[in-house]
Amino acid sequence: MSDSYPPYGGQPDPHAPWGGQPTPPGSYPGSPTPPGSYPGQPVSSGGYPPPPGPPGGYPGQPAPFGAPVPPPSGSKKGLIVGLSAAAVVLVLACCGGGIGLYLARDGGDDPKPIASGSTTPGPAGSSAAPTAGPEQSESEQPTDNDALTARYSSDMSSVCEGSSILNAAPYSTPSGAKALVFANAPDRPSFWSQKSFSSAKSYYTRSSDFAAASVVGCLKVVDGSEGAPKKCDYKNSEGKRVTVSYISSRYQLTFYAAKTGEKIGDGGTVNAPATRCPSFISYNKITMKSYAAPDPGTMEAALDKFLG
Repeated sequence: MSDSYPPYGGQPDPHAPWGGQPTPPGSYPGSPTPPGSYPGQPVSSGGYPPPPGPPGGYPGQPAPFGAPVPPPSGSKKGLIVGLSAAAVVLVLACCGGGIGLYLARDGGDDPKPIASGSTTPGPAGSSAAPTAGPEQSESEQPTDNDALTARYSSDMSSVCEGSSILNAAPYSTPSGAKALVFANAPDRPSFWSQKSFSSAKSYYTRSSDFAAASVVGCLKVVDGSEGAPKKCDYKNSEGKRVTVSYISSRYQLTFYAAKTGEKIGDGGTVNAPATRCPSFISYNKITMKSYAAPDPGTMEAALDKFLG
């Protein structure tokens, strides 16, 4: 008995056992159907069933090779839980910051501002309140708008312009009083320069101790008292020869109480002679004029008479 096979591509043998199917194209004749496949399922060229079909095929059939595998059913829940936890943390942080700000600002039911008298920090743990300075007595309060506090000896010259000095020594009597003297000039009537006298005098006041002075003497030039100019030749700072008109004049000496600005005495007239050309001279470069200073001897004599 010889085996007979139908020709390639012919009809199946009706006498073959159930389940026998024609050999799929691309396989060797007689190759068995791979286990686990359905009857009629095509077989790949390698003798194995082709990759599983897409979802929606037979129940239990796996997805085809290379198709994206869907994430596990629980991954979305984990993402949602993570986002929810982050949102809760953010809300708590905002709420916590708001609560902290409220507690920082809410210091009490009726907060009161605290004033500080100094920008310099005190010792650690110090809580002393700023203290006020000493109050001026009623007699030391300014009596007019022109009163001022002198910071330098030159400030005392304001008495000659009608001011009073708040921090000057009070004047009582001429005896034992300290004095300062100032003078202006014909070309500078509002500028007052301090005049010096012997430090051996009892009324002498050092410039550094100006507040001890209770008397201010003012030497004011008498208007129209200028004499005939004396011509004096000098060399200026550039080495050029210049001629300066040296002019004499007269001054009126008046004494004032420094603290009140009140006139307390008259020192008479003090000459400013210009009989000799001084070895050193200060002059106006425009007018080429220089005015002689009040005579120191006459000034001291007037001070001795009033304060001595």
